[in-house]
Amino acid sequence: MNGFKELYGSNGPQLFTIERWGTPENYPRAHTCFNRIDLPPYKSYQQLRDKLVKAIEGSQGFAGVD
Repeated sequence: MNGFKELYGSNGPQLFTIERWGTPENYPRAHTCFNRIDLPPYKSYQQLRDKLVKAIEGSQGFAGVD
């Protein structure tokens, strides 16, 4: 694992981005092929933390591998 310096797409280096998306009721969503996280406009840090922790703990790894 080499972190952000190893984020490459088909056209070379691919920056990691965070995009505003959805409503505060939504959970964050990841696009691993595009090195992007879609993050709803939460009203507080606590709401962000709660949604992010729940999304991570309730997820399953790629092809069922955690």
